[in-house]
Amino acid sequence: MSAMVGAAAGVGFFLIWWSCWETPDAGRRERKPGRISDLLVAAGVEKVSARGLVGTCLGLGLFIALVFFALSRSWPIAGCFGLFGSWLPVTLLRWRARKRSALLRQLWPDVVDHLRSAIRAGLPLPEALIQLGDKGPEELRPLFRDFGADYRAGGQFDGSLNKLKHRLADPVADRIVEALRLTREVGGSDLGRLLGTLGEFLRESARTRSELEARQSWTINAARLAVAAPWIVLVLLATRPEAIQAYNTPLGAAVLLGGLVVSLICYTIMLKIGALPQDERVLR
Repeated sequence: MSAMVGAAAGVGFFLIWWSCWETPDAGRRERKPGRISDLLVAAGVEKVSARGLVGTCLGLGLFIALVFFALSRSWPIAGCFGLFGSWLPVTLLRWRARKRSALLRQLWPDVVDHLRSAIRAGLPLPEALIQLGDKGPEELRPLFRDFGADYRAGGQFDGSLNKLKHRLADPVADRIVEALRLTREVGGSDLGRLLGTLGEFLRESARTRSELEARQSWTINAARLAVAAPWIVLVLLATRPEAIQAYNTPLGAAVLLGGLVVSLICYTIMLKIGALPQDERVLR
């Protein structure tokens, strides 16, 4: 009996001690977007979810594998090309993200110049951003019109800036947005000079990066062709029945698996060596 009373008292003291500590609200924790979500936003495909992209990759890979099996009657060959097909949507998204980043890199100096002119004319910061929906670069006007709609609907500058920054998904946009936010919060008279310096820096950076990408593109394309050449030869060999019989054996499947691993490793190394350093979204 005394043991039960002691245990009950111990549990009671523990519950009292536990109630003195504030438990963090797990529902309020901000979840960071994953790499797939970042890729979709960077590519400008916001209506597609991460699960939708994964499902598309799996479905396309299965479809291509079935097509190659129907043509070659070889599961090892069909499996290899099915893996290539499943990675095709991700490759297209990365290509679109690079194109969008290159386009934005050319547009940001004009955006900065428009903002600088509007601020010098005496417009408030929200109105300076809203007028970019009519006078800014054509490709970015819908995004700034959405900012204007958000600001007029809620009247909250910070919340509208956060939505604009999420839609743009660009490191340069993060810097501009945070500079405008800081200026609105603490004030300052050097915003025009800051934007002028930023515009000159962005023009010089875009010019230098364009020259580097032009010199580098032929090297990367040659490396991609070198990786794709063996698999093009495999497609031609798949038209011969004796080659199909050879690849249907365990040894033939092992050769294909080894070639697939070597191709993936070489392609990854090629991308790492040939890639230019990308700006990270530190101020997201």
